[in-house]
Amino acid sequence: MCPLIMVNQSNERSFILSGFNETMNFTVPLFSVTLLYYCVILFFNISLVLLIVLDESLHEPMYILLSSFCINALYGTTGFYPKFLSDLLSSSHRISYEGCLLQGFVMYSFACCDLSILTVMAFDRYMAICRPLHYHSFMTKRRLSQLVCFSWLTPFCVFAINVLLTARLKLCGIKIQRALCLNCANVTLIVYLCHWLFIIWTYIYLIKTCVRSREDRLKFTQTCVPHLISLMTFLFFLDPVYMIFGSTRLPQSLQNFITIEFLIIPPVMNPLIYGFKLTKIRNRILGLFYFKRTSKLRVSCSPNKNGAK
Repeated sequence: MCPLIMVNQSNERSFILSGFNETMNFTVPLFSVTLLYYCVILFFNISLVLLIVLDESLHEPMYILLSSFCINALYGTTGFYPKFLSDLLSSSHRISYEGCLLQGFVMYSFACCDLSILTVMAFDRYMAICRPLHYHSFMTKRRLSQLVCFSWLTPFCVFAINVLLTARLKLCGIKIQRALCLNCANVTLIVYLCHWLFIIWTYIYLIKTCVRSREDRLKFTQTCVPHLISLMTFLFFLDPVYMIFGSTRLPQSLQNFITIEFLIIPPVMNPLIYGFKLTKIRNRILGLFYFKRTSKLRVSCSPNKNGAK
């Protein structure tokens, strides 16, 4: 929507998503792959959330924040994939003005929520490693609830204001050269910059502390490495430079991929990284598979009705 906010030359209250023009020749295969991939996203994130909620031993700040991370992935991808799948099967790729504002709000609040949650995770690791004696007295259920609310409400409030200000501006046309609605704003950069400065400051202290002892280095490797990978994934796949400036020289299909890559890779990569790297979660997952396997073996080895084995 960035290039549309100029002079009022049209009274249209809906937009055409022209980013679908190059998908017309392979709509069915793309729809099938996208639907399957969306189901994978739902399965991984919902499974991890349920695992954390149902297992009381995982009711710790780090895992609660991880479940919030997965819930945000479900929120962001649900704001994009159903509409995208519907448009693939439709000959008219239109979206209402209100729907476009809503999708833009969901996309940016999702991205900023990711960064906010990663910021709170960095603070949690800082307290656990650099201030271990004060960690449990500080990171109470109430404090954790406040941090989770902060990570969600801050982006929601910031981008709600952004949407209200955008809705008051005049439009220059009805075509959007993308497969979804995005509306860049300077406030986005300010929010991102504040979060990144805090994360950098936190990791400076973490690294200084972890150099001192082997135990702290082990803690850092086990709990901070997945967080760092998620941060690098976020930084690489969000690609804020493209969202701000764009590029009309690239092929349309490549532009589409660059625009939506933060909705493709991180929602699957993050639960896999945390699932395999965090020991408690990995043990719970392996325990579930082992339990199912032993249950099947017991059933197959149980005596029949005649008492024979």
